[in-house]
Amino acid sequence: MSYAKGSVVVKKNTVKEVLFWSYANLAMAHTAVDRKQEKYAPFNYMIRAKLFKGLIEGSMNIRTLFADEKIKLLSGNKCSYCGSIDNLALDHIFAKKLGGKDVGDNLIYACRSCNSSKGKKDMMEWMEYKNTFPPLMILRRYLKLTIIYCIENNLMECSVSDIKNGKYPFNIEYIPVSYPKPSELVLTVG
Repeated sequence: MSYAKGSVVVKKNTVKEVLFWSYANLAMAHTAVDRKQEKYAPFNYMIRAKLFKGLIEGSMNIRTLFADEKIKLLSGNKCSYCGSIDNLALDHIFAKKLGGKDVGDNLIYACRSCNSSKGKKDMMEWMEYKNTFPPLMILRRYLKLTIIYCIENNLMECSVSDIKNGKYPFNIEYIPVSYPKPSELVLTVG
């Protein structure tokens, strides 16, 4: 797997490289959205490069799910996908049928319509089907859960092709390796 990084091609052969590249892109996007930028600037690319290098080398780590849990509690009772306040249910980010656990870290609010539509699909696969990029805070939780799962199950050093068709609570093919312009992104819905 290779992805264009400006005019340079960055190869992402291992699960670790794909996940850390996506997480570094998330940090770049989050910073740009926070600053209300229309497009990415050199500063954003430096954040991505530094974080990616630090994650790969082990000198930096992803943040814990604690901050994400706090955001979830403070965001109130609304669908994490569309912002609706009607007919709320709990949704498993990693579907139970795909091996997702019944734990708070894996649960978010979803309206019955989004919950039903997503069903047992991988969240990112469902978002692509809807032609929607997820709110960054939901994507951050998803990526953290994916990274934690891969660390716990010794998948980080596996090649992407080795796990491509495996039975995991995520689909490596749908992990975003490039992000839309900051003006097209939101941190949370509503």
